[in-house]
Amino acid sequence: MSHYAVGIDLGGTSIKGGLIESKRGVVHHAAIDTESEEGPDHVLDRISTLVRELRAKAPDGRVEGIGIGAPGSIDWTRTTVHHPPNFPGWIEVNVRDAINERLGEELLVLVENDANAAGLGSAFFGAGRPYDDFIMVTLGTGVGGAIIYQNKVFRGSTGGAGEIGHMTIDYEGPFARSGVAGAIEAYLGQRFLSRHARYRLMTRHDSLIHRMAEEDLMGITPKMLYDAACEDDEGAQEVLAWAGHKLGCVLGSCVNLLDIRTIIVGGGLSAAGDYILDTARKTIVRFVTPGLSDNLLIIQETLGNEVGMLGAARLIFEYLDELSTDRKVAQEGRVPG
Repeated sequence: MSHYAVGIDLGGTSIKGGLIESKRGVVHHAAIDTESEEGPDHVLDRISTLVRELRAKAPDGRVEGIGIGAPGSIDWTRTTVHHPPNFPGWIEVNVRDAINERLGEELLVLVENDANAAGLGSAFFGAGRPYDDFIMVTLGTGVGGAIIYQNKVFRGSTGGAGEIGHMTIDYEGPFARSGVAGAIEAYLGQRFLSRHARYRLMTRHDSLIHRMAEEDLMGITPKMLYDAACEDDEGAQEVLAWAGHKLGCVLGSCVNLLDIRTIIVGGGLSAAGDYILDTARKTIVRFVTPGLSDNLLIIQETLGNEVGMLGAARLIFEYLDELSTDRKVAQEGRVPG
């Protein structure tokens, strides 16, 4: 039987959403600007607007629920977002209650960390489908992480496991926005990487970046680095290889800790593909203990922006599956009267 759910990927710049069918994946998608600077109530209004639009595309307007992938820490009940970065005014927001209030009805609403949602999307719809266990890393505005074990998100004791972006590779390194010195996000977060590339390429006047970015390279972006690398720009290729080296360092620590040897890399920066991943593959073996070094695999998630909304909708489908199983067990255990 087919089920429909709305999957929402809440980003600092845009809110992406999809009407997701449990077997086929995305059947309709839409996006809207987040306008996060306007505060929580405004952003919640924007989410609700997108949900209404997507629900209208479902057969008879019926969906089983709404899954939301959001930055920040999510409580164990999957209802409340705590301190999401780049969202002014968000301290502790019960997203489930806020969305239902705006929609005027009680729908199933489940919230999960955006990287965890991306991991679920990969596990059931994307590059992670062949693997029961893998580490998901998302490279975007920040660096997110998820641990998928036996096709489930490992959430830790409070729901906050998998924060790979805040793992340090140098205790005297630059500070990430989290305040952790040398955290990998302080190297590979979009703004941090762009700043590093600017300084590194400032005097490389042979680089195509000088024709792409604004004066003094102030407008440089990771996308520009990838485009220039594809045109055989050595400077851009060197910056992306530097990023891949940093990524390989932190992934080695992840493998040593978890004994999970498949890593899937998603997010906007992952579009650079092998310009980053080849160096990460060469680097990781130097930081993994010999007993865990066999069958290391780093691959790119190919679903792009869809993987987050697919994983958010998967939250709803998993809840329905678990509910159905519980009911079946209860019925089978009932003693005939």
